[in-house]
Amino acid sequence: MTTPMPSPPHPNGRLTVDLSAIVANWQKLRGKSAHKQCAAVVKADAYGLGTQPVAKALYKAGCRDFFTATIGEGVMVRKVAPKANVYIFNGFNVKAEAEYRRHILTPVINSPRGITNWTAKARRGQRAALHIDTGMNRLGLGPEELSWLLSSPELLEKLNPELVVSHFACADDPRHPLNGRQIERFGEAARHFPEARKSLANSAGVFVGKKAHFDLLRPGVSLYGGDAVNGVKNPMKPVVRLEGRILQMRTIKKGESVGYGAAAVLKRNSRVATVAIGYADGLHRQASGAGTPLRNNGVGTGGCAMIGRHRAPILGRISMDLTALDVTDIPERTLARTEWVDFINRQLRVDELAASAGTIGYELLTSLGQRYERIYAGS
Repeated sequence: MTTPMPSPPHPNGRLTVDLSAIVANWQKLRGKSAHKQCAAVVKADAYGLGTQPVAKALYKAGCRDFFTATIGEGVMVRKVAPKANVYIFNGFNVKAEAEYRRHILTPVINSPRGITNWTAKARRGQRAALHIDTGMNRLGLGPEELSWLLSSPELLEKLNPELVVSHFACADDPRHPLNGRQIERFGEAARHFPEARKSLANSAGVFVGKKAHFDLLRPGVSLYGGDAVNGVKNPMKPVVRLEGRILQMRTIKKGESVGYGAAAVLKRNSRVATVAIGYADGLHRQASGAGTPLRNNGVGTGGCAMIGRHRAPILGRISMDLTALDVTDIPERTLARTEWVDFINRQLRVDELAASAGTIGYELLTSLGQRYERIYAGS
């Protein structure tokens, strides 16, 4: 069963999200945990795929721990996950104190200032999480700041975190020596909070090994079918199908150019399809066809789309609303019955398209705009 969500009128692009695949990915990751505790990171609009539909499906499947970046995202999760733990990665904002209480949101406190602000008043049942930095050097208490906290029994008693977290810096490379150091540092720091659950493993961290798992796994991109670990086959189910409507098909003679800057000069008589999505829809301009002056990503070719089982290279520069495809080698009988092309599907996965643009699946997913018809399947 597929359920279309509210969409722009007469859209020229379609984004289909397989909620059953997201649930299956979460279940697969949960199965790797000794404690069978697995959260879901749904920040950035669930990596561009829709916070509430994703959180609702995962909550229905049994997920009871969600992580967002912002308070607003947490409020959206709370509406569809009434009894879940909802953690706010970006810490405690004292100006939004009423929102944490009203929506039962748990800040992940990451600085001495956050600790002093949180402990300045009695919380009456409210608890926080604590972020410890173990090598990322981004957010969290560093060694000196943690020592400061541990040397203040009064602050420690008032804080009493329900969860202690840290974040891997290099888990996408399982052999990186920093992984082991972070596991050791986290274990040493977390032992000072014996009543709190512990969480270190993000998507890539799940695959580092059991020592990284602690109490609660915390996957993000793996839920959405993206590559979490470099250089290995992705074991997760694909989640996304991204389609664009063909607006025009034409034959262009050898020697003519296509698109802005005349960047693509045809080496043969070619059939060209113009498709109604572009960089305003999250199809990064850096994925433009080979030979354009935009790209320096080491892949060797631009991105491509698929029509049926056939690949169609992107031709010339991707523009704001349009992308040209070289469909010369696709059978005419296939083209004659084709209205839509795939830029992401089960064969052409999000990380392949991202690599053609010199980026990562995370960025591509979170760039998908609001001009698509959004269809949620398997709900």
